[in-house]
Amino acid sequence: MAGLIEEVGPGVTGWKVGDRVMTLVGGGGYAEFAVAYADHLMAIPETMSFEEAACVCESYITAFLNVFMLGEFADGQTGIFHGGGGGVNTAAIQLSKALTPSSKLIITAAPEKIDRVKQLGADLVINFKETPDFTGIVKEFTKKKGVNMILDHVGAKYLAPNMNSLGYTGRLVIIGIISGIKAELNLALMMVKRQQIIGSVLRSRPVSEKGDIVAEFTRRALPKFADRSIVPIIEKVFPMDLVVEAHRMMEEDKHFGKIVLKVNDL
Repeated sequence: MAGLIEEVGPGVTGWKVGDRVMTLVGGGGYAEFAVAYADHLMAIPETMSFEEAACVCESYITAFLNVFMLGEFADGQTGIFHGGGGGVNTAAIQLSKALTPSSKLIITAAPEKIDRVKQLGADLVINFKETPDFTGIVKEFTKKKGVNMILDHVGAKYLAPNMNSLGYTGRLVIIGIISGIKAELNLALMMVKRQQIIGSVLRSRPVSEKGDIVAEFTRRALPKFADRSIVPIIEKVFPMDLVVEAHRMMEEDKHFGKIVLKVNDL
C-alpha cells in the first residue's frame, strides 16, 4: 500500500507526519488508515505517483526476494519466469532488465499475453497452453546447458519440466502451488546436477527479516524506480467502491501487471 504518514509511534526515528511512503503490510491494506512497521517503509520517489507506489511492495519485493536474493540471479545468466502477465512475473522481468541487463529471460504465458510480454523485453516467450512441457524448447534455446534459475508459482505440474530445464547448480524457487502440492522428483538427477529447490513465502516471514528484505530492495532496486528505469505496470485503477469488480478482473485473469484500489485522493 502507499499513502501519507498520519502518526508516528513512540521511539520511531527517520520518519515524520506527512511523509509519502509505501510499505509491506501483513493485512489491512484495504483501508483509509493502516498500521505499518517503521522498517517496512520506503520513501516514495518524487517521480512516482501514489498509484504506482501502491504496486511496489508486494509484487516487486516478492520478485526481488525470490529472483535475486534467493535465486541469486546474476548478469549474464538465463532464467525462466512462469506466469507471464501477472504482477510478480512482470515485476521480475522489469527488475531483471534493470539490474541484470545482460541476462536472458524465458517466459511462459497465455497466448493473449505473449505480445505484451515480448514488449517488456523477454528473450523467448512460450505459450504454456500449447506447450505444457517446455523442456525441449528450453534446451534448444540454451544449447542444452539449461537455465540458472526458475521462478515458479505453478507447483506440482511443472516440477519435472522445471528440473529438466535447470542446468548444473541451477535453482528452482517455488512461490505458488496452483497446480497441486505433490509430484515425483528424480533425486539422482538433482544430486548429479547439484540443483537446489527453494520454497518461499513472503508474508509469513518474521518482521525483522522483512525489514532486512525491504532494506536490500531499497538499496539495490528503488533507485531504478526513482530514475524511471522501472515504471510499475498498472492495468487499471479502481475506486474502493468497485472492489468487487477489481477482484473479478483478477479472478478472470484479464489483467496485465497490477490492479490498484484507490481509497482516497492524495
